[in-house]
Amino acid sequence: MYQDGRRMTLPDKESVKAYWDNEPCGTGGIGHPEGSLEYYEAIAKNRDRLEPFIADYAQFWKWKGKKVLEVGCGTGSDLVRFAKAGAIVTGIDLSTRSAALAKHRLRVYGRRGDIFVGDAEELPFEGGEFSMAYSWGCLHHTPHTEKAIGEMHRVLEPGGRICVMLYHKRSLVGLQMYLLFGLLRGKPFRGLDDILANHHESPGTKAYTVGEVKQMFSAFRDVEVSIQTTIYDRRHRRDRYLPEWVGRIIPRGLGWHLIIRGEKPPEEMKMNEGAMDGH
Repeated sequence: MYQDGRRMTLPDKESVKAYWDNEPCGTGGIGHPEGSLEYYEAIAKNRDRLEPFIADYAQFWKWKGKKVLEVGCGTGSDLVRFAKAGAIVTGIDLSTRSAALAKHRLRVYGRRGDIFVGDAEELPFEGGEFSMAYSWGCLHHTPHTEKAIGEMHRVLEPGGRICVMLYHKRSLVGLQMYLLFGLLRGKPFRGLDDILANHHESPGTKAYTVGEVKQMFSAFRDVEVSIQTTIYDRRHRRDRYLPEWVGRIIPRGLGWHLIIRGEKPPEEMKMNEGAMDGH
């Protein structure tokens, strides 16, 4: 079978769901009672340490009074920040446990929002319903990533914006994974796609090149693809990292995160295009 143009077996979504139900994103090593304020604060603090640049891309403040959808909301780390900024928030996640934690998190912080358990490839929303569609580190876990991107496009209103983070294939993390699970295991010809699908997070995890991402998001206009270096680029063991100064000398182009931002074409543009086709 083929997955986004690569030859590999598609993972069972139930396997992906089971992985994140077992340990929702960002909850590993949190020493506070699950669901407590201290639990959520610890998750947020750790997320800020690992990815302090998220707010620069998400621009939480910009969406006050607007309807924001987060696809793959996890425990609600970013969703609650949109809500605190005044956005009208909706979250969806394949993991039942993650969705429950996100729903409870909103209550703990005195915020409102709708949380659903569902599939990124079949969003249960009407077309044109949201002003912003956001997904940070989720879509590379669903088998048909392009289908999920198409769904985000469908539910956006004309002129609506997207912000999506996907893993970067041509990165230091990709090289680390190849060395560890390919070369050092005597399998120099093992492909990175296969390595990531079997050894990084949930079954079937993928990473992409800039060119692949631009193709997948071709239905949007004014697409910007940024490469972001992260603390993961200087990780040498599971929770051990090289000194911070090492990160400052890592070329930005080798970062692990690809951040994609763009806009769904406004309705008037589509109408003009249709008129031109008619001629």
